[in-house]
Amino acid sequence: MLYAKSNPVESIKEHTDELVEKYDDLSKAYGEIIEQKVNMDKNDFWQLLNIAVLYHDVGKAYTQFQNKIRRAIGEKEIPERDSTDIPHNYLSPTLIPYGKYDILKNKSFKKILIQAIAYHHERDKKPDMCEIREASELDLVNIIDKIRDEMKIEIPDKPASKVFNAMKFKNRITEGEEEYYDYIMVKGLLHRIDHSASAHRAIELDRDSNVGKSAKEYIIDHFSKLRQVQEFCEENKNDNIILIASTGMGKTESALLWLDNDKGFFTLPLRVTLNALFSRISSDDEIGYKSAGLLHSTSLDYLEENGFENSEELNESARLFAKKLSFTTIDQLFKFPFKYKGYEKIYATLSYSKVVIDEIQSYTPEIAAAIIKGIEMIYKIGGRFLIMTATLPKIYTDCLIERGVKFNVKNSGQIPRFVMDKERHKISIKNKEIKDDIFQIVERAKNKKVLVIVNTVKRALELYDLLKDYNLDNFNLLHSAFIKKDRAKLEREIKDFADSKEVTHGLWITTQIVEASLDVDFDYLFTELSTLDSLFQRLGRCYRKRKFDLDEPNVYIYTKNVSGIGTIYDKDIFEMGLKCLEDYDNCILKESDKIDLVDKLYTKEKLKDTKFYKVFKHSLKILDDNEEYALTSSEAQGILREIDSVTVMPRTIFDKNMSLIDEYMKYKNAVLEEDRKHRNELFRKINKLTVDVPKYKCSNKIFQSSFSDRIFIIECNYDEKSGILFDSDITNFIG
Repeated sequence: MLYAKSNPVESIKEHTDELVEKYDDLSKAYGEIIEQKVNMDKNDFWQLLNIAVLYHDVGKAYTQFQNKIRRAIGEKEIPERDSTDIPHNYLSPTLIPYGKYDILKNKSFKKILIQAIAYHHERDKKPDMCEIREASELDLVNIIDKIRDEMKIEIPDKPASKVFNAMKFKNRITEGEEEYYDYIMVKGLLHRIDHSASAHRAIELDRDSNVGKSAKEYIIDHFSKLRQVQEFCEENKNDNIILIASTGMGKTESALLWLDNDKGFFTLPLRVTLNALFSRISSDDEIGYKSAGLLHSTSLDYLEENGFENSEELNESARLFAKKLSFTTIDQLFKFPFKYKGYEKIYATLSYSKVVIDEIQSYTPEIAAAIIKGIEMIYKIGGRFLIMTATLPKIYTDCLIERGVKFNVKNSGQIPRFVMDKERHKISIKNKEIKDDIFQIVERAKNKKVLVIVNTVKRALELYDLLKDYNLDNFNLLHSAFIKKDRAKLEREIKDFADSKEVTHGLWITTQIVEASLDVDFDYLFTELSTLDSLFQRLGRCYRKRKFDLDEPNVYIYTKNVSGIGTIYDKDIFEMGLKCLEDYDNCILKESDKIDLVDKLYTKEKLKDTKFYKVFKHSLKILDDNEEYALTSSEAQGILREIDSVTVMPRTIFDKNMSLIDEYMKYKNAVLEEDRKHRNELFRKINKLTVDVPKYKCSNKIFQSSFSDRIFIIECNYDEKSGILFDSDITNFIG
């Protein structure tokens, strides 16, 4: 037997047959849509992809590879005629019968096929043509008959020699070349097919399930008719759309109506928001759509903790992009603009999918640049996008227009706006520090639900310490420096507190992590001023769905000695925003006012000299000039996450959980499937004891852990009520 895998044991023929099955499933599910995305004749495309499927792994017949499998499963090794260890994907193109297929007379098609197979595994080691030629002449030529006999496909009498020039790394097909988009489709879909076959999972699930239909039934059942923005999205479901809609207008349902019966990806800035949205869409008590998946770094933890059946299978299907609708974070999806090794898999999938980007204004300029570049690429390959947001920085739409991206606009040429006429916020601008109004905050919290938002963890801790002495009921702190387990608990608690009708008063001190992440509704908001886009997100946590009905302001904004300016928030944009806001002191701030203020501030003319705009433009230039295949997938993903962050476990947490870590170490190098599964479960438990923190806050206090190269130990105390105490020092250092 010619082996393909050792765990479980599988022959090359068995693995290839599974790929053929996935190929058929893909073509049946989305074949008609995929055919519209390729430049070549549709029959040529499917034949080219079929050849790639049949021959992608024949290079595994190489004796060196077979002996690796044999050693792993305890079988006797075969005498080797060639001593060089050649990756099988570089050998497979030499075993294709090029003369058999008329389409391979086309040099472009042949080049696409050779490169799709040669690079269906992306290696750090570039192909050495002399070594590949030697391996084919010394080894492969002697096992031609065996390959034919086992694979039941035509193999040439001797390995092909006229493939090496097309296979050279320097000759790889890149953007701008005639074959580029067809190559993306062949190679990207080969990745999809291969990965699904290797995982023994479906490549596409629930093709006939229609989320738009489910959403519409829910809307009609609960509200009797569609709202204006929902009608707009349903009517324009075949278009690319950018729209502005106020919080509470039914944006989520609007997006689902736009997605309709197409494969879709729904992105949001934070995992907690995605978790809540995924649960809501899946719940029988709400929309009840069962064909959705959840895809982010801790999605499996969420699925298991919330009682979803077959959580591992559900998680794996989402990671393979098999789900009809995936709720995902930007770092999982929008890493493809970095053109990392293997990016074609995501890019090809997006060609026949729709993507929803919600709350684009919440991202850093670096991440916004990746989204804008990604939208441009999606547009060019034929995918579709919907950007929906409560406030929209004009520089983003201007940038897309400059890049030739077309999207639906109203007859006036303006971005469609759907603005709630309900007045929700009366603001008071205070030219003082937020800590100077401690007494007012305390008095409000004695009989109302009060939310305090500040710009940094340090300022949140300062306020928390100041307020502890007042013995308030329902007094809590939430920020980003809690370990994952405690943060998840606090996020549940703040939502339960805000939703509770029995609990009528209390105080939560938070940072900007609540801006877009939590659907909460407080009576009063006391906040440090941030940039306008961020500030207006904060306002949405107070009187979220209520009409303003007070004799005094319900939002108090503090402008003196504000934390995080120049670090978290651009100083120039902060100051320009303050000037814009001054006219609204002690006034109702309408939803239309918020949109207009952001629109006026975030223009190229206003921002051209700011750090924000320079970073955004520089990041776009890097992506435009990016060398293809220079990064790995994880490196690209890291750029989209907190670039200057590190994953740490506080020393006190480490010491308390030594037994868990010791058990994990016993299974760290597990080989058996059951043991590896247990190891992964243990690591997920360990990961819940960590937190991602900025490097600058801990660079002189962290040490590499002995159990993971991704986790560091931070020499700080930790308190489950306060989080990491960065300014504390403990004496026991790692030996």
